[in-house]
Amino acid sequence: MSGRIPREFIDELLVRVDIVDLIDSHVPLKKTGANYVARCPFHTEKSPSFSVNRNKQFFHCFGCGASGNAISFLMDFSHLDFIEAVEDLAGFVGVDVPRESVAHQSLPKKEDLSGLYGLMERVAAFYIEQLRVNPKAVDYLKVRGVKAAVARDFMLGYAPDKWTALAEKFSQKLLIDAGLVVVKDDGQVYDRFRGRIMFPIRDKRARIIGFGGRVLDDSLPKYLNSPETSLFHKGKEVYGLYELLEKNSKPQRILIVEGYMDVIALAQYGINYAVAALGTATSQAHLDLLFRFSSELVFCFDGDRAGREAAWRVMESAFSSLKDGRSCRIMLLPQSHDPDSLIRDEGLDKFVRRVQTAQALSDYFFEQVSGELNLSEMEGRAQLIGKAKPYLEKLPEGVFKEMMHARLTELSGMRTLSILDSAVTVTLNPKGQSQQALNRLSSARVAIALLLQNPRLADNIEQKDIDWSGLEFRGIELFKSVLQVILEKKSVNTAVLIEYYRNTAEEKSVKALALLDLNVSEDKMEDVFSGALDSLLKQGIEAGILKLQAKAQSNGLDSQEQAMLVKMLANK
Repeated sequence: MSGRIPREFIDELLVRVDIVDLIDSHVPLKKTGANYVARCPFHTEKSPSFSVNRNKQFFHCFGCGASGNAISFLMDFSHLDFIEAVEDLAGFVGVDVPRESVAHQSLPKKEDLSGLYGLMERVAAFYIEQLRVNPKAVDYLKVRGVKAAVARDFMLGYAPDKWTALAEKFSQKLLIDAGLVVVKDDGQVYDRFRGRIMFPIRDKRARIIGFGGRVLDDSLPKYLNSPETSLFHKGKEVYGLYELLEKNSKPQRILIVEGYMDVIALAQYGINYAVAALGTATSQAHLDLLFRFSSELVFCFDGDRAGREAAWRVMESAFSSLKDGRSCRIMLLPQSHDPDSLIRDEGLDKFVRRVQTAQALSDYFFEQVSGELNLSEMEGRAQLIGKAKPYLEKLPEGVFKEMMHARLTELSGMRTLSILDSAVTVTLNPKGQSQQALNRLSSARVAIALLLQNPRLADNIEQKDIDWSGLEFRGIELFKSVLQVILEKKSVNTAVLIEYYRNTAEEKSVKALALLDLNVSEDKMEDVFSGALDSLLKQGIEAGILKLQAKAQSNGLDSQEQAMLVKMLANK
């Protein structure tokens, strides 16, 4: 299982799979014209708006906007990460996933992990048995109001207050590999967890990967977690996610709290959409994991200074994950309250209203960065830009980033965003744009869309022997990038191209153009593409000439630019 999956294998897999067959095995499809349709599996709808195109190997929902290739579908439908989706897709096709060798890498073999997973299940069962026979532990849970059904759902147990309870019962080697015992300098081992309520930590596939333990009194450390092992990486997992998905696989929102008992306490009141970070700050890996299941995350923190500082630290991770359609909220609790005490004090309805009306991350952010600044003074507004700019630069390209820049512009009194070095997406039909510019944009959209949807058209470009130097038209960099990808890859279709641009600044544009329906029949495809390309090249030459002539009048041209201008005038 070690090593990176070669890019060439992923490309070949996407060429080999039929997305219609894949999706039809999960969601029954019905053929309608050139496409296959169904009610969308990603949102509730009465009439089908989910469409799958066999030629493009691409799916799109016109209702909720979900779209992508076969890998994207498995990631969204089965809540898998990228690697898991590739492995599942390879299994569907019936091939093994190759791995590139990695120097000095020593990960456990798959069969070793199977042994560890088995051990964790047996240890969890042992802890459950110990809870049943320990009155002190049972009384603790009763005092905390934990019902038997909730204890069962979360597999709560008890680690007996003995040094070798596990060491006497299970394989010492496996216990060491699972982090359940501590090895002393003399080689002797003792149980890591003793005299604690035990919380099994399960991944989204229901496998136990680690444990958390809480003391029955106020001794320290109050909480103790499993160490990093081949199964458990606390920076990538959250407590309660499996239990949440068992109750609702598509939650409207996910509430992130600070501790195991917060999750348990909220579950007592029917709030089954809470999870907890595992003794570490919320990371981008946590956010990316949770955003697979819900588009809205609400972060719940104690109202003390530590809670406010933790809320601010979330910014570092959240800003990089806030793609369009995602949202984060900050919920600061009243002083001296945690979720457990607050929901008992206020009741369910009021607590739920707090969650639903939690402060939007954007409002919280600007409130914090401007709170101590005098925005009536130029110096204060300049400080605001300096404080906000590093965070806004982390935002992925899209509408939300534009709106955050607009808000900063409003607060700072700047009339333009140029000083912010923003990379705001250009609108397709800006007011005041000349008809010639609109035609140029249209030609670029047509040419790039046809190339994405029909990569074989790249042959037409090679035959023209185009000199790209000096050409100027909107979209030229994306056009050249797509062309280069097609020419460099052995086999390519639309799905491969979409995969190439995953998690890049161009991903949104590529998906939109791949989806664009140009209503061009197969027999007219090459003619329409050639016409759009010729129009682009003509306009590109004209724009290049104007740019060089303007420079000649202002600063003059060097010998290379002069030669380019002469050549472009001749081609015109």
